[in-house]
Amino acid sequence: MDDSPSALVDVIIVGGGIGGLSGALALTRQGLKVRVYEQAPAFGEVGAGLQLAPNCTRILDHYGLLEEAASLGVLPQNIVMKDAVDADELTRLDLRDLEARYGYPYLVIHRSDLHGILLRGCERAGVDLVTDAHCTAYENTGAGARVQFSDGRADEAEVVIAADGLRSVARELLVDDEPVSSAYVAYRAAVPFETVAGNDVVVYVGPRCHFVQYPLRGGEMFNQVAVFESPKALAGEDDWGTPDELDSAFARTCDPVRKGLALMWRDRWWRMYDRDPITTWVTGRIALLGDAAHPPLQYMAQGAIMAIEDGWVLGEHVAAQRARRTGDGSGVDWDAALAAYEAVRPEHCRRVVETARVWGELWHLEGVLRMQRNAVLRERDVYDYSFIDWIYGPTALTPDEEPEMFRPIPLDSVAV
Repeated sequence: MDDSPSALVDVIIVGGGIGGLSGALALTRQGLKVRVYEQAPAFGEVGAGLQLAPNCTRILDHYGLLEEAASLGVLPQNIVMKDAVDADELTRLDLRDLEARYGYPYLVIHRSDLHGILLRGCERAGVDLVTDAHCTAYENTGAGARVQFSDGRADEAEVVIAADGLRSVARELLVDDEPVSSAYVAYRAAVPFETVAGNDVVVYVGPRCHFVQYPLRGGEMFNQVAVFESPKALAGEDDWGTPDELDSAFARTCDPVRKGLALMWRDRWWRMYDRDPITTWVTGRIALLGDAAHPPLQYMAQGAIMAIEDGWVLGEHVAAQRARRTGDGSGVDWDAALAAYEAVRPEHCRRVVETARVWGELWHLEGVLRMQRNAVLRERDVYDYSFIDWIYGPTALTPDEEPEMFRPIPLDSVAV
């Protein structure tokens, strides 16, 4: 049966996470009527902290949301990388200088707080928000695209944006692939503290493991992430990532890391997945956004940011390809807008996904390679931005605006 909502909309977005809501906000700001379908009974997010670099806070400011985000998050002073074995500092980013360089701050925030900011923005903008809607199929139609739900409902619009995550149903229309497991497992914790000591993001990199700490919610909460290679996952066993593996993986790390392990949530843990990059995100009037298109490993801290960038870029191209609204539709030349979106975003996100994989390998080195990595990092000048200009600068709208990549330093060029 067809129990679709009676009111027609220009755009349907499937997925009410950070990517779906930020995409809805971007398109609504261009005067479009947008409906978001979320499969859960309520809009919400689980998890702990997020790091938002200037390429994201720039967009939040464009949406008028940066002040609220800063009030709910923390503006850290530095990102400090240390060796997880001996706690020696390897390198750092001065985030006040970084803000001066890129024009926008580096912000850490609880995932649910950012989601709430975007949800309230969508509510104010008049986005139609629908829950309890599990999408099972997408199809193109003569006039646009259509979605089908598990309870028999269906809906259609001029365009459908699939922001349905790592295991996207819509992605199956474009490529026959599966998530790629790295055999790494993450434990998390976001615990209340009267006062969290320090105002830095600290990353301890160690043999086959790493540990991240930073404050949240004005320093009233301490966020931690512990990531390690699971021997059971490597062996293909089902009971991967258990607490005994966690403790074993960090047994040889320094005191600050081992003390932090006592705060981890030990009743849940997450396998680390990404997908191989794809260059085609659009089929007809169906387009991928966020993790449906480019789920990364977490080492670049760009997963949520890329999704927010996707929505902003699409919104800007919609604005450029829109004539006056008529009685028959939105006035958007969707073929042109989606083509422009697909011309720039897949290549940028490919760079991030592949760099995250390499960065993860770099973090987890052992033996002589660990010593060479440490030597390279210690030689880096605090104010050298050659490795991050390509990622923290303004989000490209066209391929010619995409900056050159950094040049890696071969570790075997370092004598230790």
